[in-house]
Amino acid sequence: MVLCPSYVTASKAMHSIKRSVGCSWASSTTSPSRGQQLPARSCRSSSLYQQFQTLPSVSAPFPASFPAPLPTLFISFSPSTRGAFLPLFHILWVSIHAGDYTDFYSSRQHATNVGIMFRGKENALMPNWLHLPVGYHGRASSVVVSGTPIRRPVGQMKPDNDKPPVFGACKRLDIELEMAFFVGPGNKHGEPIPVSRAHEHIFGMVLMNDWSARDIQKWEYVPLGPFLSKSFGTTISPWVVTMEALLPFLLPNPIQDPKPLPYLRDEEPYTFDINLFVAIKGEGMSTPTTICRSNFKHMYWTMKQQLAHHSINGCNLRPGDLLASGTISGPEPESFGSMLELSWNGTKEIPLGYGQSRKFLQDGDEIIITGYCQGSGYRVGFGHCSGKILPAVSGL
Repeated sequence: MVLCPSYVTASKAMHSIKRSVGCSWASSTTSPSRGQQLPARSCRSSSLYQQFQTLPSVSAPFPASFPAPLPTLFISFSPSTRGAFLPLFHILWVSIHAGDYTDFYSSRQHATNVGIMFRGKENALMPNWLHLPVGYHGRASSVVVSGTPIRRPVGQMKPDNDKPPVFGACKRLDIELEMAFFVGPGNKHGEPIPVSRAHEHIFGMVLMNDWSARDIQKWEYVPLGPFLSKSFGTTISPWVVTMEALLPFLLPNPIQDPKPLPYLRDEEPYTFDINLFVAIKGEGMSTPTTICRSNFKHMYWTMKQQLAHHSINGCNLRPGDLLASGTISGPEPESFGSMLELSWNGTKEIPLGYGQSRKFLQDGDEIIITGYCQGSGYRVGFGHCSGKILPAVSGL
């Protein structure tokens, strides 16, 4: 289970979420001391609650410590957003178990970079990429909360094309800077969600690191896509930021050429200005070094398009399902969202300072992803999404 203390809106969204989420709502008029039991009242109304009631609900003591630093939040909002957040002592405890997890591949720059590396500039994008949000079904059981260590995976690799495959510990362990959203009410089996109403089914967003074993991936991914190279671990931040809190940071959608098919066309803005950062803290380093500065606005396919495409065949999305963006890369090298790109497939070093550099991750490295939206005099933060690499299991 992932325990997600969630900042939620105090006005309209607060009431809708209290009605719709199977949870216990903890409230207090003063900041509680450590270990203090918060008074709670159950939220059990509306048809949406019937969808959410399959998720466990808890009324928990205020924790002695948090799994990650708190997001930076202020309450000096404009009139349209004033009261959109509650202080820390108003907390919605939702024990979220991602029932299903889908990972998309929706950054054009990332897809282009990887395509150039492995297929050449003339064939960088696959023929379908500009026509649909490419995605694959991930492994929900290994989605973990920030701070959970990640063990270096083992598997089959084929480092030499002229020799048989070998078995061993991954030597090209990578990160992927991503964001993800949790599905809200979802849809019935056989009933697609139109893109015009997709926003009604997007509950809130988290930061994500989709750890990737590049050498295992290269050998296994044909013809069905990633398998063991991805399923060993996916880290998300513990703070779910609801979509209403992000509305002040809406941007126009990217121009899509060629135009998507009608079921994917959407003129309503649903791109968000979210600053994103990736840092590495290796053993012997006193402070982390930032290796990537990117932004969620670089996505080509929007979350609404991803959700509409996911359900167009009648696939039913359920409350708590997790849908991820794919690696977020911008146009400049410093905005590339993976070490595969930053080192350009291992052909150059990524400087970290302290006399250290990397092409891919080493044991003991800690990756910290952070993100925030910058308003006028305030920020909406997502906390940390972090994990430390442990050595591979030996003796296999």
